[in-house]
Amino acid sequence: MPAQSGKPTAAPWEELLYGLVSDEEDTDEDLLDEWYDVMSGLADHPLDINTATREELELIPFLNDRQIEDICEYIYRYDSMKTTGELALIESLDRPRRQLLEYIVYAGDNRKETLPSVGNMMKYGRHTLTATAKIPMYKRKGDINGYLGYPYKHWLRYDFGYRDRVRLGIVASQDAGEPMFADKNPAGYDYYSLYMQLRKTGRIESLTLGRYRVAFGMGLVAGTSFNLGKTAVLNGLGRPVNAIRVHSSRSEAGYMQGAAITLRMTKRLTASVFASYRPLDATLNRDGTAATIVYNGYHRTIGEMEKKNNTRATTAGANVRYAANGFHAGATLVYTHLNRRLSPDTEVLYRRHYAKGSDFVNWSTDYGYIHHLFTLQGETAVDRHGALATINTASVYPNDRLRMTLLHRFYSHKYTSLHANSFCDGNKVQNEHGIYAGIGWHPSPQIELSAYTDLAYFAWPKYLVSGKSYSSDNMLTATLSQGGWTLTGRYRLRLRQRDNEDKSALKNRTEHRLRLSIARSLEYGWGCKTQLDLAQTYFKRRDRGLMVTQYANRTFGHGQISMNVSYFNTTGYDSRLYAYDPGMLYTFSSQAYQGHGIHYALMARIAPWHSIRLSAKVAVTDYFDRPTIGSSYQTVYRSSTTDVEIQARIKL
Repeated sequence: MPAQSGKPTAAPWEELLYGLVSDEEDTDEDLLDEWYDVMSGLADHPLDINTATREELELIPFLNDRQIEDICEYIYRYDSMKTTGELALIESLDRPRRQLLEYIVYAGDNRKETLPSVGNMMKYGRHTLTATAKIPMYKRKGDINGYLGYPYKHWLRYDFGYRDRVRLGIVASQDAGEPMFADKNPAGYDYYSLYMQLRKTGRIESLTLGRYRVAFGMGLVAGTSFNLGKTAVLNGLGRPVNAIRVHSSRSEAGYMQGAAITLRMTKRLTASVFASYRPLDATLNRDGTAATIVYNGYHRTIGEMEKKNNTRATTAGANVRYAANGFHAGATLVYTHLNRRLSPDTEVLYRRHYAKGSDFVNWSTDYGYIHHLFTLQGETAVDRHGALATINTASVYPNDRLRMTLLHRFYSHKYTSLHANSFCDGNKVQNEHGIYAGIGWHPSPQIELSAYTDLAYFAWPKYLVSGKSYSSDNMLTATLSQGGWTLTGRYRLRLRQRDNEDKSALKNRTEHRLRLSIARSLEYGWGCKTQLDLAQTYFKRRDRGLMVTQYANRTFGHGQISMNVSYFNTTGYDSRLYAYDPGMLYTFSSQAYQGHGIHYALMARIAPWHSIRLSAKVAVTDYFDRPTIGSSYQTVYRSSTTDVEIQARIKL
């Protein structure tokens, strides 16, 4: 196993991960949590790079097709890697990805194993128990009168893994305000996730029981695993992923519950089948039908608790995939039945083509070809009514320093899928026709330049848009690294159309964002980073925002101390600004700030013994422009909040 797996301090891959997704300010928080959870699972249970198949390497979310192909070719040519240091010899792997790989792969002895005995698994497997609690040093309005439970958030996680062959565990989570051993939570915690996965056993590529996520093709039919945004696509993260993963996060969105199996039919052909029966939360109409399905997982009030598990979804699906000589093709079919009819208010024009009914069928074909100079990928899907959705990408790699990507998608305004999750400018795979072009260039090992532009057309009205509309999103990023210093600059311009005040015409909403940062890795375990964020938006009024953030950390012996301070001053919600807030293990936190105030946090991690890691964090947010914070039941009757988080992790 890799030497770094025994490090007692916080995983440095967290900062590296944030560097890849920090541009994704508007990415759904649940998707970021899922991304982080996948990375945490890989870090806890690394892959043997010498025996990993291409499909297993595709489980690593930050690798693009060219990089995966180059790794496979290197292993084939030289038989194996002696150490992961040989990753530096693969020219298509840039420094951040090489560093991330060091934490999630290891160079094994290149032996194909049979299924280990239970005794060997228990002897050589790894048990990990993590307990976390968040304690607010203040009271919300709902804590005084409105919430059914106490104000503390806490969760437990047990995970067992034997190499990259066996994984099983359970997650139990309680949000602040939710009742425990009461109401609809007689078993204690509000949320439980049990999972088990067996991999690489004869013809069985993977067998998964409990809660899991599926992703086939490019996500037009089955994309319950994560999908990030436009910078991720430029970095090669938008590639098709055929994967069934355990659901070990605390997110209540996007998972399946039941069983899934992937079989190796021949050397080039795999087949996957999955079945799921899971409860859903729904807002009900007066006639008992479901108006909307709710995935936030909150059950704090009487109204939220009434929605808990009031609807059931039965889902079955299958996928076949053929891959040979760089070419791959697949077909996916997914059927879902809801025990309550989904009946949104279609009298509202923008909801006219929302998903409705009790039965949903989607099928698709995905296809692609991978060459060392270019890759072609795509998927075309239809729903039960014949409405079409298609997405196609082409990436060109003239050399190891230059990459260019072109992506086209067309999602009919009538296309509906309960499990679709793919690249889009809006928030769903529906009502969008767009083209994206991006370029990344390394003129030297120290300099990286990247840019993209994305244009989209929406044929049907959207929320806050009464007619056909357009959007434009553009970004330019430059990074200079030299002698331990890293200087980064990024500018983003977005244009979106919205209704004017009397809804007689559309008006452009213009958004400018600028980020400048300088980071320094110092000797003796010191590191620091200074970041400046600016925002300016124009719509009904002009909004401005400014934020300055300072990070510092010190790693020593058996521990680590880190701090961050953010001063922010914005004139409205549209000019809100984002900053990474280091947190507990298995928690990815990117905070949004608006108004005038300061946020500061101090976190310490220590490993008094090799198998035990303790963490504590204190975070304070002071507002200078308001006597209260929040609204409704989340209202805090003071101008500052202090949160304390503690975590204990035992690994045996």
